[in-house]
Amino acid sequence: MSHWNTLLLDANPDPENAALALAQIAKETAELGQFTTNNLWILIAAAMVFLMHLGFSALEAGFVRRKNVVNILFKNAMIIGIGLLTYWFVGFNLMYPGENAGGYVVWPDFLLNPTPADMTSAYGDYTFYSDFIFQAMFAATCATIVSGAVAERIKLEAFLLFSLLFVMLVYPIVGFWKWGAGWLDALGFYDFAGSTLVHSVGGWGALAGIILLGARDGKYTRKGMRAIRGHSMPLAAIGVFLLWFGWYGFNGGSVLSADPALTSLVFTTTSMAAAAGAIGAAITSYLMFKTHDLSMAMNGILGGLVGITAGADVVSVNSAVLIGLIAGVLIPLAVTFFDRLKLDDPVGATSVHLVCGIWGTLAAGIFGNHAEGVGEISDQLIGIAATGAFSFSSAFLIFYALKKTMGIRVSEEEEEKGLDIGEHELAAYS
Repeated sequence: MSHWNTLLLDANPDPENAALALAQIAKETAELGQFTTNNLWILIAAAMVFLMHLGFSALEAGFVRRKNVVNILFKNAMIIGIGLLTYWFVGFNLMYPGENAGGYVVWPDFLLNPTPADMTSAYGDYTFYSDFIFQAMFAATCATIVSGAVAERIKLEAFLLFSLLFVMLVYPIVGFWKWGAGWLDALGFYDFAGSTLVHSVGGWGALAGIILLGARDGKYTRKGMRAIRGHSMPLAAIGVFLLWFGWYGFNGGSVLSADPALTSLVFTTTSMAAAAGAIGAAITSYLMFKTHDLSMAMNGILGGLVGITAGADVVSVNSAVLIGLIAGVLIPLAVTFFDRLKLDDPVGATSVHLVCGIWGTLAAGIFGNHAEGVGEISDQLIGIAATGAFSFSSAFLIFYALKKTMGIRVSEEEEEKGLDIGEHELAAYS
């Protein structure tokens, strides 16, 4: 007889009551174990999403010229600081207002204010702080997307001010519309982990920035478009694989529990979409350019990851392969399209995050299980359009105000010399 059985029988000799008490203890123990497992997984996923910022840093540093590496790394270091602090100050409560949910925007509480119950299972499947830190790691991602697109010619102070306002207000408001039980959620719009709510928000911000900034000197000439190669493809490749690894936390953590069936499905759909994205981009770019373009293949991986993010939990593995493959095909087509419009994006952020974010959100409506709450295609289109209109106009307004006040572009002399020396008086390589 076990120790617990002995104690229960000593306290209450009635075997039936003792069995009921023992069953209650077992139930509470199992619930505590599940709560602890869920909470641990959310924290691990948050750490993996944090690692994605190293991936973005390496990717963007590899894709820019060596004279601008310190600048891109400095921006990425500051973005995570800005993202965490603004999300602590206002973003989390603006995005998740609780009982104040509904509609388009709410007046948030400022600063975090958890209660003792928020640290127990009374809060949900994980604690308040686990919830906050996981969501906070997402917040800076949209500004990081913009960072690469406007690289090599934007003023540092202007970009940091843009990031502060964009992450503090634009991202949480759009996130509230769906994830905070706002009007898009009531409509039926579906976005599991952020093809639209994270990636295309950053993509729309990037598009606004490159329109107002203009292209880098020498990118578009009378003789046509001139490729400006990044200084380190190995560094960019490291960034891609760090991002792929971090995406398991990005998508897997968005299950918001350690549910074994759903988490394993999300890991698998995420992996297969990324793999298919690489194949789609590599084949398409070879057919278009008659060369095996590494940058296209790497962005194909990222495009596949962005594409699957909206529906990773509600599509089959077969559908995930098709979603990733189409996302990969879209990458070289989108890069060529933006170049024809003379919209200079050094890292392909608009192609990866905007175009594939839109595709992925549509794909969730096309391939997703509607019985699981996935919106119809019309609902997905409304969400894409509303998010695009708000994100682009907000970013354009912020960039335009900065352009008219402090200026957003460095001088021709500083651009030629490099932002590392001009902004930081430091070279990345001796």
